[in-house]
Amino acid sequence: MSKPIYIIGHRNPDTDSICSAIAYTYLKDLLGEQVIPARAGKINAETKYVLDYFDVPTPKLILDMYPRAKDVMHEKIVVIHPWNTLRKLGQLIKEHSVKSIPVVESDGSLVGIVTVGDLAERYVNELGMQDLRETGVDYGGILRSLTGTLVCGGDLANRIEGRVKIAASRTQTMAKVIQPGDIVLVGNRTNAQLACIEVGAACLIITGGFEVAPEVIEAAKLAGTYVIKAPYDTYTCGRLINQSIPVRKVMKTTVTSFKPDDMVADIKSIFIRTGYRNYPVVQNGKVVGLIDRDRLIVPERDQVILVDHNERSQAVDGIEEAKIVEIVDHHRLGGLETSEPIFIRHEPVGSTATIVANMYWHQNIAMPRHIAGILLAAIISDTVLFKSPTATLKDRDTAARLAPIAGVDIQEFGMGMLTAGSVIAKLSPGEIISTDLKEFQIGEYHVAISQISVMDPEAILSQQSHLQDALQAICEKEQYNMAILLITGILGESTYLLYYGQPSGLIAAAFGEGRPDGTWYLPGVMSRKKQVVPPLIEAVRRL
Repeated sequence: MSKPIYIIGHRNPDTDSICSAIAYTYLKDLLGEQVIPARAGKINAETKYVLDYFDVPTPKLILDMYPRAKDVMHEKIVVIHPWNTLRKLGQLIKEHSVKSIPVVESDGSLVGIVTVGDLAERYVNELGMQDLRETGVDYGGILRSLTGTLVCGGDLANRIEGRVKIAASRTQTMAKVIQPGDIVLVGNRTNAQLACIEVGAACLIITGGFEVAPEVIEAAKLAGTYVIKAPYDTYTCGRLINQSIPVRKVMKTTVTSFKPDDMVADIKSIFIRTGYRNYPVVQNGKVVGLIDRDRLIVPERDQVILVDHNERSQAVDGIEEAKIVEIVDHHRLGGLETSEPIFIRHEPVGSTATIVANMYWHQNIAMPRHIAGILLAAIISDTVLFKSPTATLKDRDTAARLAPIAGVDIQEFGMGMLTAGSVIAKLSPGEIISTDLKEFQIGEYHVAISQISVMDPEAILSQQSHLQDALQAICEKEQYNMAILLITGILGESTYLLYYGQPSGLIAAAFGEGRPDGTWYLPGVMSRKKQVVPPLIEAVRRL
């Protein structure tokens, strides 16, 4: 199944960013596309009010788009147990065309890894019949390696105590060749089989698939001798017995592994340094996937649709690692580059939700109450109940059409929503600044502009010194040239501006002289993008 497309808004998301992502996901889903709504940060109080009001789940949180181990790993993996034989290992390697296989216990816990090289080394070193006494081979392992049939014998878990011999000599000299406890390969010679039992052989392997004579079976039962009938000739059986060694004897117990959330960029460096082709991905000690070198070289990129933004500085971290397939927005174009042509819906309206709502109607698709409700809320939020100069006739008409579907009164619902979003009593100065922060490249300056809309701006202005400290802190932490806080009064339809950073004359050049307390009072200013950013751009040009 192909990977889903994430529909995601900007960092420090507002109500428009969240609700437009959810509503556009619903539309895409109805059109048969595999999409998931996402968010690039914590939701604010206003957005929470809206989602709770219409009983809509919060979208998935994605803090970055950097590819991780879980994005490139194979979830259908081949594993082997430490008690499995080398023959089983060879069969798995051939069947699945893999270069290495994780070794796991019965509960899935990773205990080692075994490679084609380990198997090849075993064969290179094999000069004759191997001494299996120190390898931990049991009768079950021999039986499985030979794909044989147990004619008679005891517990297959019993370990091999003797050496492996081939009964190629005359019957009379058998006692000189075979020692008690040995494993003997013997063909269709009843006398030789009986002689081996008589001298105390622990196990007879009857090669060639021949039937075992009744008297041999009877003698073996009396002596407690294992008898295994194998379908192969003596030479082949000798080779296969050497493959009955358990994997634990050749596996590497020091394993380079990764966690699902490890970044691909970090994994690549380890691949280059260690040189293996496959590595297990482990979570809570259990193998959950396997990464191979070929898949890591060109990882499949996540696909994203950006809503309510189109600038890299406002996008989720690692956006350059993802494939942007669409943009739906109402802001200025910010210079994001794509590898191929994409669909863009870009309109000069007050809210991305206005665009999304009209996409439903353009497709003649009816929307349910909760979708109409969150789209209406997003329009109200971004236009500050149509008081912002960004509000257009299309925003008003769209809202008027959405309200009956949502079953709410625009004015009543809007005031309740804005009031819920203006609660700041529990916010620290740092949270006030980071709640709705957007980054802008204004000339050669990297500027962060935060905005908070409240009923009573004076309640925030009373914390001015602490807010100045918070602006300085975020400048120093994120290397901004300037950080600006806009405190917008919903009822008074005005904004107070605080700032920290350089150039010191920029704010005065854009908005005139400030007040003695170091703030700027901007009557009628409600919109960051339309009434604050343009004057700053013009001031930079003049400076």
